[in-house]
Amino acid sequence: MEKNKILNAIGQFQGQKILVIGDVILDAYYRGDVARISPEAPVPIVELKHKEYRLGGAANVALNAKDLGATCIMCSTLGEDQTASKVMKLFKQEGLNTEGLIQSDRRMTSVKTRVISGYNQMLRIDEEINEPLSPEDERILFDRIKAVIDLEKPNAIIFEDYDKGVISEHLAQEVIAIAKQKGIIVTVDPKRKNFFAYKGATMFKPNLKELRDGLNWPTMSTSDEDLKQAFTMLQERMPVDIAFFTLSADGVFITDGVRADRLPAFKRNIADVSGAGDTVIATATCALVAGLDLDEIAFTSNLAAGWVCQFPGVVSITSEALTNEVNKHL
Repeated sequence: MEKNKILNAIGQFQGQKILVIGDVILDAYYRGDVARISPEAPVPIVELKHKEYRLGGAANVALNAKDLGATCIMCSTLGEDQTASKVMKLFKQEGLNTEGLIQSDRRMTSVKTRVISGYNQMLRIDEEINEPLSPEDERILFDRIKAVIDLEKPNAIIFEDYDKGVISEHLAQEVIAIAKQKGIIVTVDPKRKNFFAYKGATMFKPNLKELRDGLNWPTMSTSDEDLKQAFTMLQERMPVDIAFFTLSADGVFITDGVRADRLPAFKRNIADVSGAGDTVIATATCALVAGLDLDEIAFTSNLAAGWVCQFPGVVSITSEALTNEVNKHL
């Protein structure tokens, strides 16, 4: 593996334009101290000291791609609520393009609120609607996506599905058809509901749980034999060019059906794995557009994911941090 080739590719992230389609989530962090137990119930009382809001879900993928140097456009449907206002404010603060964001009074904007004391998460509260978009909202979103593609001419499209209802099989196939006509790379980070919705995608990146659930193979191991069989099963139902399986502590596996590469996980002091998958799909997409080979895509993405896991909460990686990681490990 050539270090200079990878470093040059990271430098090329700067000129890329990436469209992200998926479920935007607001990550809220309520931090405080625990000094006593409630007299009302046997639960700790958190004395709130600080509130923090970050972009999560598909928006974190867009943030990762932007911090790696790419120009990023987010397409999604938000609610008409205060959470959406906070999301829009964060997008503007981060310098992310909001022309692909639409709002609907039939939706609510997803928010995950984490209550934290020290490094311990005490509680998480989810506010969301998991129902699919209405036919009218899906048509409005597709029209916006099509307009953004025509205007921005992205190098790649990322589908980032969190099973909150923004992505449907119909929407995915309509967008993939346009991408194929225009020669645009399509990468996918799936969830269970629409696992087989992405026929014709360039790269498909499930994690181990998603792969087991999607293939209905709960006993699948992380052996090379089982992973190659999983790729064959995937191709029978939904042909894609490249499959990239992330396997947590067992590293990553990538194949195009001809070549297969397996890389171990890098040893890290893990603080929080939240958002690591977002970092992987953003980095892999940038690397694919920059022309890296399969093993180089897997290596670079694996490095990036390990780096973000060293920090509490959902964070993104920068091109500078990724460059330092490559220099350190090659």
